[in-house]
Amino acid sequence: MSRPLLFLDVDGPLNPYAAKPHKRPVGYTTLRVPLDDRSHDAHRPPLVRRRHLRVWLDPRHGSELLRLDYDLCWATTWMADANRWIAPVIGLPELPFVDFGDALLQDRPDGVHWKTAHLVEYAHGRPFAWVDDEQGDRDRTYVAAHHRAPGLLHHVNPRIGLRDDDFRALADFARSRTVPGREARGE
Repeated sequence: MSRPLLFLDVDGPLNPYAAKPHKRPVGYTTLRVPLDDRSHDAHRPPLVRRRHLRVWLDPRHGSELLRLDYDLCWATTWMADANRWIAPVIGLPELPFVDFGDALLQDRPDGVHWKTAHLVEYAHGRPFAWVDDEQGDRDRTYVAAHHRAPGLLHHVNPRIGLRDDDFRALADFARSRTVPGREARGE
């Protein structure tokens, strides 16, 4: 059986954008991305966008992610830009990404996150874990109903980003991915 997918969101899990705005978290480095080079700035309405997007990244996250028994895949509004801006800073190779196309940031009337159906489709029956700061119970219900393999929707606090406990939960899920009855469990 192939390794499960690990869908990675950037803003929240890797970039704790909701941390105190003028106090970079310990161990993180600051990256300034020119907005002209970013196809999208998901966290600011158009009238308050700045010339540069401040991103905090922990260079240790790349090696921690690579140690996990997953095939990594970007699942972020950054899409291909994550390979240009994020991967080099945290030490990841170029990764595949989910192309959200026209669905990018389009709210669904049923309250399911706009990424969820695309991730289920992309996984195409493969077990997966998804780290993000926005999924919830409706997404877990959707995954359980529409995905025939185990799925872990792991919430990461956007004020603190990925921590050791998150990596342990991901490692535990990867080890247990073939155990029946663990579909769409959430943390």
